[in-house]
Amino acid sequence: MAPSQASYAPSLDNLIKSFNSQPLEASIESLIFLLKRRQVKGDECARATAHILRQVVAKSKWHDVDQLLSRVQSAGSRLVRAAPLEPVIGNIVRRVLGLIRDEASEDRNNADDVTSEAASDIQTLGPSAPPPLPRPVPVPIRPGPSAISAGMQVSKSMFNLLSVADPGDSPATGASTPLSQAQPASVHALRSEVMDGIEEILDEINQADDQIAGFSDIQIHPGDYVLAYQPTRSVERFLVKAASKRRFTVIIACLDSPNSGAAEPPYATLRKKLNTAGVNTINLVSNGLMAYIPRVNKVIFGAKAVYQNGGLLVDSGCCIAAQAAHEHLKPVIVLCPVYKFCPEDPSDEVSRGELGTPSSYVSYANGPGVDALEVENTVTDYIPPELVDVYLTNLGPQTRHHLASILADHYKTEDIGFSLQLGEP
Repeated sequence: MAPSQASYAPSLDNLIKSFNSQPLEASIESLIFLLKRRQVKGDECARATAHILRQVVAKSKWHDVDQLLSRVQSAGSRLVRAAPLEPVIGNIVRRVLGLIRDEASEDRNNADDVTSEAASDIQTLGPSAPPPLPRPVPVPIRPGPSAISAGMQVSKSMFNLLSVADPGDSPATGASTPLSQAQPASVHALRSEVMDGIEEILDEINQADDQIAGFSDIQIHPGDYVLAYQPTRSVERFLVKAASKRRFTVIIACLDSPNSGAAEPPYATLRKKLNTAGVNTINLVSNGLMAYIPRVNKVIFGAKAVYQNGGLLVDSGCCIAAQAAHEHLKPVIVLCPVYKFCPEDPSDEVSRGELGTPSSYVSYANGPGVDALEVENTVTDYIPPELVDVYLTNLGPQTRHHLASILADHYKTEDIGFSLQLGEP
């Protein structure tokens, strides 16, 4: 259900500020409303998801780890269904689920250590320990025959129970996790630890672009001709950081949209920053790309997601630049933070690309002409892994062969298909 004031859609920053003052369900519905209207997209989805899951941990009622995992999975699945073409939402949900499992396992190990230490202290007392107090001797009462047979059955069943049961076993649930029978003090400590862990994820999201930009002087050399196809925010910071230490030429390529009606040319702010730093810029539309590719030293663009096989979800047109660079043996560098690494293979929908409105290219004022045409405007493209040379992340440059280790370090196997664990609403 959409918010009561459907005509007013708050910005993401205002929505995040309102999370602390409104109920949890209202916060989730407000974010879903913005996701469906595509008013929150791209990198903003990661930040919004982390904030809302922090509210789920803080405000929802749960008494053990299994309940907490269920609450996070439920809220995360709703967000994924609201924006199925934003894989970064599922990535953040998986990161939080893995964080909960790690914190619960750590608390369980600490509790086991304390128990083992207490047992060792008792054993070390030895003969010096004071003798136990004498227990009162019960008065013998002769039981009847039925009581004797019942007592034998109880003793036998208790013996079987103790001989089979393992006090360290977790309950047999769908998400078996340590500390499922946690005490209130442990629940309070786990809540605090998970919230601190989500804050660290938020710091990673906010600092990722600056950390990637720190590798710019290694990737860009003096005198290079760099082709930046539809530069994202990460690419812009990367180029501006490199311009502070290098002198090179940037070719800014973008799609030609004759009916966009923009007040200023695209990427005018980026060109101004680069020119101020002494870096030359060349404006280029995509249909003139092949004429400049032989002169280019490397191609750089940002990615919306990196899939398990190394394929990329990118803005429309980047695939053309990657194919042209591959034909002319030019390296392709993709800027992508680790939180955009998706532990899944791309779906058929991702491979086909997302379709947007064609009104930027075909005017609906030409009624007869529009009726006779079927125009498709692809918003996203899929780039196969063989067209990519370097994945530049906030952890440094990576190759396709190292992606599996990065995914294993950041995601739990049991959380990869979390969105399939709950049925459709």
